[in-house]
Amino acid sequence: MSIRGIYVPMVTPFDDNNQIDVATLKTLTQTLIDSGVHGLVVCGTTGEYYTFSDEERELVLSTVAEIAKGKVALMAGINDLSTEGSAKKAQRVAELGYESLMLAPPPYSLPSQEGVIAHYNKVAEATNLPIVMYNFPARTGISIEFDTVAELAKHPKIVGIKESSGDFSRALSMLQADFADFTVVCGCDDQPVDYFFWGAGAWIAGAANVFPAEQVAIYDATQAGNWDEAKKLMSQIYPVIHSMESGDYNQKAKLGCVKGTVKVGGVRTPLANLNEADKAEFLNLLAKA
Repeated sequence: MSIRGIYVPMVTPFDDNNQIDVATLKTLTQTLIDSGVHGLVVCGTTGEYYTFSDEERELVLSTVAEIAKGKVALMAGINDLSTEGSAKKAQRVAELGYESLMLAPPPYSLPSQEGVIAHYNKVAEATNLPIVMYNFPARTGISIEFDTVAELAKHPKIVGIKESSGDFSRALSMLQADFADFTVVCGCDDQPVDYFFWGAGAWIAGAANVFPAEQVAIYDATQAGNWDEAKKLMSQIYPVIHSMESGDYNQKAKLGCVKGTVKVGGVRTPLANLNEADKAEFLNLLAKA
């Protein structure tokens, strides 16, 4: 499976009682599809999956699949504290119609690189779906090292890596390695033009909840070799993206959802909602984008 284009790791709408707002989730799903994105990622970091009960996880996954199946590519996050938990999640999302998986090393346990390899191999054995590795050491506590990526890239079911370390030199080393049938995916919202210039296939960006059509336009410009247009478009949205990357990312992704027109509520604890001054500052940046 080729991972190409703009994939949105969707926020999860909550109502005033902090429960999942199914109607708004359906609206958001259709709005993103209409914006021209190539895929949706459900139960990713931006979706606050770690706050879900099993029943809520099922509700979110099935709701998005109901609207999006057959229209855009569907990827499910299957992170878990245990390898066995991720394997079970992989099996369930396949039943719901998801076409690919995004998986980080288990957080908290701090596995060795040998443990990381065993983790991915065991999940791959439990599913027929392709897996995109997720390297986000700021969240998981460990990095998937280059040699580990090189080893896992040989597995036919491990088809890419979302690189969210922020270290572009690391990304460039993987892009230059040109692993067979393997996609390096931009996971840093402020680096997509650099990634695409060097041949990355996709951008999985929480900021696409805010700027879906704009990010599609950036992707299209890079694929046409129109780098001046891509730089111009990126410069227009960069102040907002820089603000998001500087802190309170999920809160800002929700506040600015599809440039502030889709009201998706606040965040769940342990995240804290923005205060009024910070909201106003972010919305002011958004209005200028």
